[in-house]
Amino acid sequence: GQPVERAVVALHPVAGAPPAAAREWLVDQVDKRFVPALLAIQVGDRVNFPNSDNIRHHVYSFSPAKTFELPLYHGIPAAPVTFERAGKVVLGCNIHDRMAAHIYVLDTPWFAVVENGSHRFDGLAPGDYEAEVLHPAQAEAAQRTLVHLAAATEVLTMTPTLQPPRPVDDTALSPLARKFKANAKSAWVSRT
Repeated sequence: GQPVERAVVALHPVAGAPPAAAREWLVDQVDKRFVPALLAIQVGDRVNFPNSDNIRHHVYSFSPAKTFELPLYHGIPAAPVTFERAGKVVLGCNIHDRMAAHIYVLDTPWFAVVENGSHRFDGLAPGDYEAEVLHPAQAEAAQRTLVHLAAATEVLTMTPTLQPPRPVDDTALSPLARKFKANAKSAWVSRT
C-alpha cells in the first residue's frame, strides 16, 4: 500500500523505439558499497566502475544479460563496460560479499529510476506502450502492461509484487564470527 522506492519504470513504444546515442554512466565504489546501488541504462550504453575506496575491489557479474569481471583494482579500470543486451545485471564484489547492485539494461529510451514511487515522463507521444516496473526485490519476473496514452497528462498506476526482505542466516558463521558480529552490532547501537 506504499509507494515503491528505488524502482525502475520503463515505457516501451509498441511501434519500436528510435535508436539513441550510447551514453556513459558511473557506478562508483564508496565505503564498500556500490553508488548507485540501482541503475537503469539503455542497450549499448557503457558504465565506468571507479573505485573511490582506499582498498581494492573485484567487481563481477555472472548475469545472462552481461557477464564480466574487473579483477582486483583501485582507482579506475582501463575501459568502461559496454552492455549489449537487455536484462537485469546483478553486480557483486569478489572480496566484499555484502556489496551488491543492480543494473537494468533496457531496450527503450523511456525509463527512469524513481525515488518516491512516481515519475513524470516529458515528451511522450500519444500511442501504445508497454509499461513495466522493475525492482531488485520483485517476487517474479516483471510483466509488461499494454497501455494506450491518448494525452501527455495521463497517469498510470502499477503495482509490482515485492518479496519481503530475507532474514540474515548466521548459522553458517563460526562461533567466533557470530560473537564478533554481535559485538560489532552492540557497538554500533551504542554509537547511535
